[in-house]
Amino acid sequence: MPLATDPTVTKPRVLPFYRAVPRLMKDPVAELARMGTDAGGRIVRLDIGPFRPYLVSHPDHVQQVLKTQWSNFAREGMFWRPLRRVTGRSILGDGEGWASSRRILQPLFTARRVASLAEDMAEVVAGHVGELERDARTGRLVDAAHLMTTITNQTVIKVLFGGRISREVGERLLPEFATCATSIGFRLLFPFVPYSMRVPGDRAFLAAAQRIDDIVYPLIEEARAEDAPDGDDGGRPDELVSALIRARMREDGAADLRQVRDDLVSIYGAASETTAMALTWLWTLLHDHPEVNARLRDEIEWVVGDGPVRPSHVQELPYLRMVLQELLRVHPPGWIIPRQVVADTEIGGVPVKAGSQVLVSPYTTHRLEEFWERPLEFDPERWAPEREQRRHRYAYVPFGAGPHVCLGQHLFHLQAALVVAGLLARYRPVLTNPQRFTLVPGASVRPKEALLLRLLPSGTDEEPDAWRPPVAAPAIGVGGAHDWMWPMGAGDGA
Repeated sequence: MPLATDPTVTKPRVLPFYRAVPRLMKDPVAELARMGTDAGGRIVRLDIGPFRPYLVSHPDHVQQVLKTQWSNFAREGMFWRPLRRVTGRSILGDGEGWASSRRILQPLFTARRVASLAEDMAEVVAGHVGELERDARTGRLVDAAHLMTTITNQTVIKVLFGGRISREVGERLLPEFATCATSIGFRLLFPFVPYSMRVPGDRAFLAAAQRIDDIVYPLIEEARAEDAPDGDDGGRPDELVSALIRARMREDGAADLRQVRDDLVSIYGAASETTAMALTWLWTLLHDHPEVNARLRDEIEWVVGDGPVRPSHVQELPYLRMVLQELLRVHPPGWIIPRQVVADTEIGGVPVKAGSQVLVSPYTTHRLEEFWERPLEFDPERWAPEREQRRHRYAYVPFGAGPHVCLGQHLFHLQAALVVAGLLARYRPVLTNPQRFTLVPGASVRPKEALLLRLLPSGTDEEPDAWRPPVAAPAIGVGGAHDWMWPMGAGDGA
């Protein structure tokens, strides 16, 4: 099939209304990806009534939209409106508001600064892993999504907010962010529906957004009251709320509470929600690929032993790094990256008018056969140094690309490695209900059903017969029965 980079190709592949809408209504996550892979990298025009966005997946086109002509593809338009009702226009915006937030936040997420927080993250992970001992001893099943969300949430609170947010407050924030992330699915699929019309999810979203404000604004007020006039950090030098207030004072001459709130909510959501969901899907992949699971556990046992994982262990776990890289290929943190065209242009020879909506699809890009051998197979070995092939720079964009590349990628790799190594050093998580999970799209993609884990002692080689899970459903594509899943979030988080 010819690619849109062929100069003779001047028209996109058009998916008419009668074919596009039923597919998107039935299984939006899977079908959007299949539309892109079926086109083999060509531009796809989706006819969804009054809304006709362009689906972009070829690395050449991804590079154009996110890097070389990024200023002509703004983070504006109807796709951004559902998210901005909770995140505001901070780091997830565009223009001067985004540039200002980026200047302030970027120094807080460098590789060096993240490394300086590693010991604190390791302590949080070790503490929570220890709390799971009772579940392991009694055989109580653990919800994987809740477990991953709780651990990542606690590490984010510790390293980004110091003592500003208590564990109790953090646990109150968790369900509100989850509600916001999952209740905008309808508006993401049909963003042209006017906001004067109530649609499924609106009421829950607005109530959760209000409760987030009720928690966050008092924290900001408290930090502003504590900040000394001479710029002293008040004894909390690594605490993000005060750091943002001081930075806003230096840059703007005043601390706009709404702007600080938008910065905090955006960073908190991106740092906890997307990492937790990516790690949630890891347990389905390890179940479906026991050889990967065994090798990963062997490496962690050799390096970490049965003690708590420390930051120094992370560099000695190359296979874990490969597993996480492949996890991000299969489940990139950004499931779609929306843009609005500023001025008339062409993408791969296809004329695109100003005001058009463009959807970059990393999930599709990561599955194009031209750039990935056996793209539907989960294979961490493709990231081995001796096997890694030269491929298009923009064939792998789990954190986006260009000026808006996600600030949190260093945080993700360290945090995810500590969580996975910490759990596998002490336990052997077993997925007890393998099945084809129902995908709930929104700001991130979550399983509708709970992923239930049983935590066996790490040295256990065989499960007692009474604990054996039912036979999995027939394998289809990546991750066995769990193909075609990805979250939207951190991939375009900055």
